[in-house]
Amino acid sequence: MAKTSPSKRQQKDKEEAALRERILDAAFTAFMKRGYAAASTLEIATRARVSKRELYAQVGNKQEMLMACIRGRAKRLDVPVDLPAIRNRETLMQVLASLGTRLVSEISDPTVIAVFRLAIAEVLHAPEVARAVDSIGRETSRSAMRKVMSLAQKAGLLTGNPAELAEQFGGLLWRDLLVSLLLGVVERPDDGEIMTRARKAADDFLHLHRQ
Repeated sequence: MAKTSPSKRQQKDKEEAALRERILDAAFTAFMKRGYAAASTLEIATRARVSKRELYAQVGNKQEMLMACIRGRAKRLDVPVDLPAIRNRETLMQVLASLGTRLVSEISDPTVIAVFRLAIAEVLHAPEVARAVDSIGRETSRSAMRKVMSLAQKAGLLTGNPAELAEQFGGLLWRDLLVSLLLGVVERPDDGEIMTRARKAADDFLHLHRQ
């Protein structure tokens, strides 16, 4: 039997990745338009221009599609691998401000806000949506903050429980912005406003934890 050449294998992988992405985009659109519970796999397959058989083969059932949609967006909140070494308060200030800027920028994106609204709207009919958003989406940002707090703790710059420190910084960072965005009573802050908010949160946090 003839073996598939590397170039053909790569081309096939690209095609399958593009197909999977098209299915997930269609699923996300259907969830946003009709709600998770009301959206059918037939509608998603039709939107993606694939058969239901291809849909299940590439992604899986509707819940697996939801998980993949949320997981794909949550990846943007991971702490970068090139995180600078935290050796002093100045570096910690820079890392917190940078992380805060990234978190607010990503989470305040209209698409992410739409996911939160979907979870809230479906909490009675499809509570698995809220559980997925919490365990995959929100946990990613919490984990990123805990990692920074743990590194600062190892450097002797902070004392206390990393999870509690992360929660405190998150409170200073967001205040009531996320609720206001969910309610649609404020506009998404621009890049300058997000950076200012993150720097102030980092400054306030370190002020509370003066050595």
